[in-house]
Amino acid sequence: MPIFMMFGKYTTQAMQNISQDRTEKAVEVIKANGGKVISMYAVMGKHDLVFTLDFPDADNAFATSVALNTLTGISFTTSPVVEVEMFDKLIAKVKNM
Repeated sequence: MPIFMMFGKYTTQAMQNISQDRTEKAVEVIKANGGKVISMYAVMGKHDLVFTLDFPDADNAFATSVALNTLTGISFTTSPVVEVEMFDKLIAKVKNM
């Protein structure tokens, strides 16, 4: 299944509602959309959260991003990822065109 990175940024309101219960509900939303949590981190810098998630397709990842925003008030940016080995193969194909 495709891997997606979700980068979250807290709003002031979202910060006030941080709880283990909300995190558990977020994981339930991910699973309900066919996703699997690979990792979830709180980070410092441009983003506040970084999730690595496995989904059946981009539609499920998109639906989850919107659902998590609705649930938490956290703004998410969702990006598909490709392993570096596959990236190298894709670039080699482009160079040979």
